[in-house]
Amino acid sequence: MFVDQVKIFVKGGDGGNGMVAFRREKYVPNGGPAGGDGGKGADVVFEVNEGLRTLMDFRYQHHFKAPRGEHGMAKNMHGKNAKDMIVKVPPGTVVIDEETKKVIADLVEHGQRAVVAKGGRGGRGNSRFATPANPAPELSENGEPGQEREVVLELKLLADVGLVGFPSVGKSTLLSVVSSAKPKIADYHFTTIVPNLGMVETEDGRSFVMADLPGLIEGAHQGVGLGHQFLRHIERTRVIVHVIDMAAIEGRDPYQDYITINNELKEYNLRLTERPQIIVANKMDMPGAEENLETFKQQLTDDTPVFPISAITRKGLRDLLFVVADKLDKTPEFPLEKEEDTGVHRVLYKHEAEPDPFTISRESDGSFVVSGEKVERLFKMTDFSREESIRRFARQLRGFGVDDALRKRGAKDGDIVKLMDFEFEFIE
Repeated sequence: MFVDQVKIFVKGGDGGNGMVAFRREKYVPNGGPAGGDGGKGADVVFEVNEGLRTLMDFRYQHHFKAPRGEHGMAKNMHGKNAKDMIVKVPPGTVVIDEETKKVIADLVEHGQRAVVAKGGRGGRGNSRFATPANPAPELSENGEPGQEREVVLELKLLADVGLVGFPSVGKSTLLSVVSSAKPKIADYHFTTIVPNLGMVETEDGRSFVMADLPGLIEGAHQGVGLGHQFLRHIERTRVIVHVIDMAAIEGRDPYQDYITINNELKEYNLRLTERPQIIVANKMDMPGAEENLETFKQQLTDDTPVFPISAITRKGLRDLLFVVADKLDKTPEFPLEKEEDTGVHRVLYKHEAEPDPFTISRESDGSFVVSGEKVERLFKMTDFSREESIRRFARQLRGFGVDDALRKRGAKDGDIVKLMDFEFEFIE
C-alpha cells in the first residue's frame, strides 16, 4: 500500500485568563468580587474531506495553532470560548504521535473527526475564590495552556494512475520526468522493487497521483516475479497507462508485450479490464521505433489511444499528461472489494502509574531545577502580578511536596531554584 507521510506541529488554543474585578454600583453596598472566567481555547480537529487525495497541502503549512479563548470580564461576564480549528485531511489518513508512536486516530470516512490537540480550559475569575474567610480575593487564574504535540500523518494512498508494463520499458524514467519523484533507474530488470509515487501537475493546474509499479512478466497473476504483491496496487488505480518499449531493444515484439500484460491483468482480476487504458509508445528516439509503431497500430484491434513519446527527450509528454488528466476527469472511482479481515483483535489493558508531578535536578552552578508537566502547567496559570496569586502558587508547590524534596536534595536558605525560564530563592 502506498504511504505518503508528513510531520506537522499542532497546538490547542490556550484558555482565556480569569479577571480580578469588583462590583461598584451606587446602591449596592459591599458589592464583592465580580471577575469573570476566561473562555476555553480551541481544539485542533482533523476532519476527513473525500475531495482531498494527497497530503500536498501540508507541504506548505507545517504549524497549526488554534486560537485562544477570550479573557474574562467585569460583572462576572464569561469570556467567549474559541471556535475549534478544523483541519481537512484526505480519507485514509492515520495520525500518529511522533513522541510515543501511538496512533491517535485512523480517519477513513467522509466527515469523520478526531481531536488531535485539546484546547486549555479558561482561568477562573476572582469571584470563584471568594470564601467566608476571604470575601474579596484579589486572586485569579491565567488560562490553561493548550495541548501541543508533533504528529506524523500517514496516508494510505489510492493512486489515480498506474504505470504498467514489462521490466525496463521506461516506467521509472517517465515518472521521474513528469513529477519530482526520484525512483531508482538502471539498466537491469526489476530495478523498481517497491511502488514509487509522484505528484504530477499539468500546465492548466490539474494534478493527480501517478504510481510507477514494478515490472510485470508472464505468469505474474500466479505470483511469478513480483506478481500478486503489485497487481493489488493496480487494482486501486482509476486509469492504467500501459508503457511499451516500441524500439524493442530486448528483442521482444511490442504487440506481443501488450497482449501478454493485458492477459495478466485479466487473469488476476477481470474487473481490471473495466479500467480505461492509455498506451504509451516509449523510446521513440531509438532506431526502428517508428516502423514498429506503424506495425503495432495495424495489429491493434481495439480503439485504445496510442501516444508516441520519448521519456528521455521529453517529446510528447505534454499532450500525454493532458489526455491522462482528461480521462481522470471522466472516470469515476471504482469500488474496491473489501478483503476479509481474519485477524483476531485483542485489547490489552495495563495499569499505568500516575507520572510524578515534578522532578528535581542540579545544574553545574549548584542551582536546583524543578520540572514536570503538572508544576509547569500550574506555573503558567499563575498571575505573578498579584501577591495573593504568588502566595497561592507557593502553597500549591508545598502541597505537591516540592519544598520537602528540595530540602532532601540539600537545598539551603538563599539557594537558587529554577522553574522553566524563571529563578526563585529558596527560603526556609
